[in-house]
Amino acid sequence: MKENKPSWLYLLLLILSGEAIFILPFVLPRIFRPTVLDVLELDNVQLGLCFSVYGLVAMVSYLFGGPIADKYQPRKLIAIALWLTALGGFVFAQYPKLYVLQLLYGWWGFTTIFLFWAPMIKATRIWGGVEAQGKAFGFLDGGRGLTGALFGLLGVIIFAFFLYEEPTTASLEDRKQAFTYVIYSASIIIIVVGILVWLFMKSPVAQEKEVLEKITWQQLKEVLKLPAVWLLMIIILCGYVGYKITDIISQYAEEVMLYNQVESAKVGTLLQFLRPTTGILIGFFADRFKITWLLFLSFIITFFGGILFATGIISPSTTILFFFSVIVIAAGVYATRALYFGVMQVGKIPLALTGTAVGLISLIGYTPDVFAGPAYGMLLDAHPGEEIGHQYVFLMLSAFAFIGAIASLLYHRKYAV
Repeated sequence: MKENKPSWLYLLLLILSGEAIFILPFVLPRIFRPTVLDVLELDNVQLGLCFSVYGLVAMVSYLFGGPIADKYQPRKLIAIALWLTALGGFVFAQYPKLYVLQLLYGWWGFTTIFLFWAPMIKATRIWGGVEAQGKAFGFLDGGRGLTGALFGLLGVIIFAFFLYEEPTTASLEDRKQAFTYVIYSASIIIIVVGILVWLFMKSPVAQEKEVLEKITWQQLKEVLKLPAVWLLMIIILCGYVGYKITDIISQYAEEVMLYNQVESAKVGTLLQFLRPTTGILIGFFADRFKITWLLFLSFIITFFGGILFATGIISPSTTILFFFSVIVIAAGVYATRALYFGVMQVGKIPLALTGTAVGLISLIGYTPDVFAGPAYGMLLDAHPGEEIGHQYVFLMLSAFAFIGAIASLLYHRKYAV
């Protein structure tokens, strides 16, 4: 009998909301990092500390928000999370002082995680069923990547349109005014996505109605006894360090490749377009191979991509090598992201406890939100505008990719061989 699953519209809205909610805290600072640093008058460490505040609040939200996903259906939780996140955009557009910006990132840590993260992962697992976890999570991350890339492209277009002078000659006030339009546009779009989710993201399958009446300590202990949960904590932590380090690609383009701010933003947008390409390819092929083996290979690719940057062989005279290395990094990092929650089914984590498991795994797995930003911020600020700082950052990437590869290999041997 054919498995009853939610519709493709359900997955489409999940994809759309899954990236829209992160546009303000992460996508815009990733694509417009040099601009964000300028208009907010921040250095790398200060911006990294904002991400750390986000990460600290997110850690608590992962722990307590996970069980929420096992008790309630996702539609209303996701829509409310989108609207609350968009409200923060109107504060962001005022270019607040550092302490207000840190409070804002704390607010986003709550709105994007407590009500949103575990419901998104559980809903994706339900959509994939038993046989299509690779397709579900590959399409989710690829679709989110495409959404982020389109938002990034739209942001670059809006920024360039309202920047009436050349980027190299425009004043700080002109750049600030142009970027304000980008922030307001993103906030309005997020509100609209929330309305669409509220109205049309229906839950037709019985699995989503199998919610727990309450979460007990016994159920938490049951989840913590699963070896898959502990290995996934390490795997996701290592993979997420790689994803966080992609934040500096546009900055590398400006400081090492000597691109202007619009050109560096275009590089950041290109990186965003590589994410959907990788995720969609994973979605088509992951379920035809052992998903755990593909996860291991993804970490290996990330490791070698980091080494290419860490050696210092990439310079303004090696444009082709620069873009090749960006593609290698993107392929490894984005494949890892598309796969790591997809192996939950192989690891025999009960569907009814998915939200609780995701909360506990994420509590450790997403700690890079706390330490990665300040870590690479300090490395960059210790060598301002110099290539050596970037080399240390990518060496850090390769080190974590190596550890992730070992954990993935152990997961593969335990559950898939």
